[in-house]
Amino acid sequence: MDPARRAMINGRGSPPRQNSITSPRRDPNNRITKPSRPTSKPPSTYLTQDEQARKFVADEDKFVLKQSKKKADIRVREGRAKPIDLLAFNLRYFDTERYVFDDQESDVEIDVPAPVAVVEGLDLPQLEDLDGEIASYHTLETTGRNRDYWTALQALCSHRRQKLKPMGAEERAVSSVSADVDKILGPKSLEQLEKLEGQIRTKLRSDEAVDTDYWGQLLKSLLVYKAKAKLKIICEEIKETRIKELREKNPEKANALASSHSTTSANPQDAPASSTQPSSVIPPISTGVGAFAAAAAAPAPAPGAARFSAAAGEDFSQATKALYEREVARGFGENEEIFTAEEIVTGVAKPQWADKHRPRKPRYFNRVQMGYEWNKYNQTHYDIDNPPPKVVQGYKFNIFYPDLIDKTKAPTFKIIREHGRRRGESFAAAGEEDTCLIRFIAGPPYEDIAFRIVDREWDYSAKKDRGFKSSFDKGILQLHFQFKKIYYRK
Repeated sequence: MDPARRAMINGRGSPPRQNSITSPRRDPNNRITKPSRPTSKPPSTYLTQDEQARKFVADEDKFVLKQSKKKADIRVREGRAKPIDLLAFNLRYFDTERYVFDDQESDVEIDVPAPVAVVEGLDLPQLEDLDGEIASYHTLETTGRNRDYWTALQALCSHRRQKLKPMGAEERAVSSVSADVDKILGPKSLEQLEKLEGQIRTKLRSDEAVDTDYWGQLLKSLLVYKAKAKLKIICEEIKETRIKELREKNPEKANALASSHSTTSANPQDAPASSTQPSSVIPPISTGVGAFAAAAAAPAPAPGAARFSAAAGEDFSQATKALYEREVARGFGENEEIFTAEEIVTGVAKPQWADKHRPRKPRYFNRVQMGYEWNKYNQTHYDIDNPPPKVVQGYKFNIFYPDLIDKTKAPTFKIIREHGRRRGESFAAAGEEDTCLIRFIAGPPYEDIAFRIVDREWDYSAKKDRGFKSSFDKGILQLHFQFKKIYYRK
């Protein structure tokens, strides 16, 4: 036998394996092969049923809060804000979780009263309603700064309600020290008030003989002044943020606002907190107070908002207001925005019935549906992370005619194409779309009203997702439609 072969047979064998035969091993190219079966996640990473329920409730609360803020902003822009809307509108300047796409560039031009002025301008029933609405916001908020804002407003509301209620014997006795309380608390800062609060609570808990009526009233008043001091800090921050935004759009107004004096001071001589009689109405938006006051002449309304800003001065019936509020309460669907592109109706003679009935424009609440079109070009140049620009996909018109004289004749509409353009023709430049006027016509006492819309072919399908609707019921003309989708053959 070959000596070398004999040596190989009698020599040492291969070293024993250190790993299992099924474990990863190195291949000739020094690459590690991995097991085909993925590793399972540990059970601790999965949500339990209770955790899933809590997450669902949290997401639901977040959605409700977002919709509440959006509705408040819309009512402020349209000049029909409630007290809670004026208070919620200020959140846009310091809310870190706010959805910035809900804001409009013209929002910074809107002047609203200071929070203290809003609360001081309400009577007892209005304060009770406002207190409940503030509590709803406070419950839904998750940001600490926002909760501090609503907590301070709750304290102001509670204090104001107590002052407006008839005083009993105990309240009249305690009110005798109110002048001393104002002298003590008026000049103090937030830090000093917090320090004094701790001292008073310690004194009331101690065993020493103290005048509980005096120190108790001092503590109640201190909480009110503490709330005003917190609001003063927040309002100064709001003022600085607003001035910074106005520098780019309206420098004159920004300079005037910077020189104005805030009325949210904790000093009762600076703020109208000592008044016990409510004013008849809340200060209108155009006459803001303090840090939010109109520091210069009111600017022209934002494009498309003139119709709503003028609505407050028109004689709308209660039926119209009820229909309008009901439609606004429906909110907005996904990819829907408010639509106010009203056009002036030209070439219309004075109606014959104008001598008998005062002509008026109908009120409306319209929505435009926006979305993405994933045609061949957009699929090539865009993706989900970098989507193409949104385009108009449809409209929802809701025109209110509750006071029609002849209710047997339903309002109608017609399409007007300008410059001799016919249906199907296009005069628009490349990359643009043709537009037309849709004009709504009704009988007395309503004037015609028109809007400029994109001129594309309508989809009259009755499918639920397409949503075509044309009806007149209970004083509301509803015209909802979407455009036909264009499909490209390969």
